[in-house]
Amino acid sequence: MNTGLFFGSFNPIHIGHMVIAGYMLEFTDIDELWFVVSPQNPLKDESGLAPENLRLNMVRLAAEDYEPRMQVCDIEFTMPRPSFTIDTLEALQLKYLDRQFTLILGSDSLDTITKWKDYQQIIRNYSIYVYPRLGSNIEDLKKLYPVEFIAAPVVDISSTFIRKSISEGKDVSHFIPQKVFHYIQNQQLY
Repeated sequence: MNTGLFFGSFNPIHIGHMVIAGYMLEFTDIDELWFVVSPQNPLKDESGLAPENLRLNMVRLAAEDYEPRMQVCDIEFTMPRPSFTIDTLEALQLKYLDRQFTLILGSDSLDTITKWKDYQQIIRNYSIYVYPRLGSNIEDLKKLYPVEFIAAPVVDISSTFIRKSISEGKDVSHFIPQKVFHYIQNQQLY
């Protein structure tokens, strides 16, 4: 079984994430997709980060209508902090011997992959599917890395935009799965 791993802080998860996840399931050879919620990304500032358990709950709410093909993975909640992708991949490979794992990345993440711990090992040992993000030079990236570029739709929505809009009192209900939107309101997040 080919399991796509979509890593992120998901602060919060939004329809852009869901569009990419759905596209990967329908238009690639991925059989199932796991949202791997990262409690602490070593390359991101933690300020403004909602508590990890609330972010995990939001991802569960977003994915529950799509189960079993979309699931939530909380393995990084039990691992040392900060979370390094290579360590998570190795832990998952040991735990799930029957699965082939494919890493799902935005081209903006591929732009910075040389900052990742043991990035050469990730590129060498795992399939990587890359979806386009604005601001990345796909042609240059194709020359640098042996990864598969997926012609997914470019969705220019970010969690930063969502958080900023909420803090300004904007209605972002059309950018977030409805269950997640209500959860954010109930928890008074952002």
